[in-house]
Amino acid sequence: MKVYTKSGDKGTTSLIGGRRVRKDDAQVEVYGTLDELNSWLGLLMTYRKVLDDDDRRFIEQIQRNLFKIGGFYSFDFESGKDFSYPFVEETDVKALEEAIDRMDGRLPALTDFILPGGFRAAAQTHVARTVCRRCERLMVGFQGMLPEKERDRERLALRYVNRLSDYLFVLARYENFSAEELGL
Repeated sequence: MKVYTKSGDKGTTSLIGGRRVRKDDAQVEVYGTLDELNSWLGLLMTYRKVLDDDDRRFIEQIQRNLFKIGGFYSFDFESGKDFSYPFVEETDVKALEEAIDRMDGRLPALTDFILPGGFRAAAQTHVARTVCRRCERLMVGFQGMLPEKERDRERLALRYVNRLSDYLFVLARYENFSAEELGL
């Protein structure tokens, strides 16, 4: 199978299910931004100095979850078919909250606004965080466009992405704190 199909040469793309939509469609914007965020997380892992196997597995699980959410947003709900692919669960949101609490427990109290930057991994994490926030805004703008039966998944996806942006904010702080602690 060839990578190029030429079917998008006129500015349209196919949703899962076959319906073609414009490449600037709100639905495409959502799953395209999820894909962008996933790529930024992949780049982030190359910069991390204090990445252990558990951290790597956790971020890779986040990336898998973003694929699940992206699959949801790239599905053709007008096809009449049910979305039957893997999806995130409440336990995934809880895992982000636990990771936030674990890192936040080691950090000094936050008393000022944080300027994005610091060590390379922290700066990269801030980039991922801002892309995550953009994705969240796009998801909110798309709310209500899916069938009623998909609203629970839609709300869960939004909670996950909202918590992910919180996680990335704390991770950026934690990266800077850990790098300073290690004398990097």
